[in-house]
Amino acid sequence: MTDQPIRVFLVDDQQMVRAGFRMLVESQDDMVVVGEAGDGGEALDLLAVTTADVVLMDVRMPRLDGVEATRRLLERSMAEGREDGAGGEGPRVIVLTTFDLDEYAFAALRAGASAFLLKDAAPPELLGSIRSVHAGDAVVAPSTTRRLLEHFVQAAPESPRPAPDVSARLADLTQREREVLLLIAQGRSNSEIAADLVVAEATVKTHVGRLLAKTGSRDRVQLVVLAYDAGLTGR
Repeated sequence: MTDQPIRVFLVDDQQMVRAGFRMLVESQDDMVVVGEAGDGGEALDLLAVTTADVVLMDVRMPRLDGVEATRRLLERSMAEGREDGAGGEGPRVIVLTTFDLDEYAFAALRAGASAFLLKDAAPPELLGSIRSVHAGDAVVAPSTTRRLLEHFVQAAPESPRPAPDVSARLADLTQREREVLLLIAQGRSNSEIAADLVVAEATVKTHVGRLLAKTGSRDRVQLVVLAYDAGLTGR
């Protein structure tokens, strides 16, 4: 547990849903709710003056949905980071939806969200995801995130080659880094990747760090989306 509690911001158009999440989050010694909003536009306004570590973002909302709100929030964080040299480390976003295979949730992951959860997720799963995302260890778990990605990759029309911007992001990767990227896309943990490649786990962490830096990805979820977009997973 850190001395500083994890600052959570809630975004949902249903007040009762927000109240439920607030009760759950504030029951934890290492978390605090720092604000809430009823739609994406209000969230952007409030997050401009509120410091948050993790945003629980509903996907389907009136006026401004969670996909566009996520995109604008993370773009703003990157722009502010470039201006002050801080690297654009804004809040990390967990998108929430009622639907297991929701095209809006998939779009939110593309927009930069770090995780995807169903609203009926068990409390330990939600709280664990908040802690994981805050730690920067956003993984493809829970299984719903991986299943969501697989579903839309299989449903998407095949293209003969990756888009130019995707290819450019992969251009400087070494062969070993491509191998690690593919294993990440398959949902493998650092320890599992280390066993697969017969290397130390510390070596895998170094490769993951280089992958994030070279591809401009925020976390492992974004690496997975990139691998799917590049066709590395063998659709």
